[in-house]
Amino acid sequence: MTRPLIVTDCDEVLLHMVVPFRDWLDDVHGVHFDFRMQGFGDALRHKDSGQPVERALVWKLLVAFFDSEMHRQSPIAGAIEAMHRLAAIADIVVLTNIGEEHAQGRVEQLASHGLHVPVFWNRGGKGPQLARIVAERSPGVTLFIDDIAENHDSVAEHAPSVWRLHLVGEPEIAANVPPCPAAHARIDDWALAERWIVERLAQGPAPVDPAPIRSSQTDGAPA
Repeated sequence: MTRPLIVTDCDEVLLHMVVPFRDWLDDVHGVHFDFRMQGFGDALRHKDSGQPVERALVWKLLVAFFDSEMHRQSPIAGAIEAMHRLAAIADIVVLTNIGEEHAQGRVEQLASHGLHVPVFWNRGGKGPQLARIVAERSPGVTLFIDDIAENHDSVAEHAPSVWRLHLVGEPEIAANVPPCPAAHARIDDWALAERWIVERLAQGPAPVDPAPIRSSQTDGAPA
C-alpha cells in the first residue's frame, strides 16, 4: 500500500480565477461578468449594449485569459500553506480542466506560488482521468477536491471509493453555489478543509454508495 493521494482542482480551489477573469474582461474587453448569473452564456454581457457575449467569443476570451493572463491569479487564502502541510502525509497532484497547450503554464504558475506538484490536464468530467491516475499510483486512499458539482458526479461514477470534497474558495461566488450531493462534504474554508482531509485520509477509502446522487437530479445544475 502506497502513500495516500490528494487530487485537487486548481481554479477556485488553489487559485482565484473568476475574479481576475472578471477584472480583465472589464478593463480590456468592455465586458461585464455578473456572478449572480448561472453559466457564462448569460453572465457575460457587453457593457455598451447589455447584450450577452456570443458563445464563440466567450470561449475565445477564456482561452485568451489562459494564454496571457494567468499571472493575474493569486492563491486562495490558506490553500498553498495547507498543501505544504498535507504533503507530509500524502502525495498531491493537480487535475485541472485546461487544454494541453496551457498545462505547462499551469505547472509554472503553481511553482511561482511555491507549489511544485504534477499537473494533469483534462476536458469534461474528471472521473475517467482520475481513475487512470489512481490505477497508475495505487494509493491506499485517495481524496478529490473540486469546486464543480459535475466533476464530483463524474468521480463518484468512475472512482466511487475516492473521498470527494466540494470546496469553493472564491467568497464572491461561494454563496451562490449549492452543495453537491455527490460530494462527501462541502467546506469552503481551508483551515476547516485541511482538518477534514487529514481525518478522511486516516480513515481509509470512502464507503461506496451503490447509487450516488447526481447533482443534476437534485438542484437542477446543468450537465
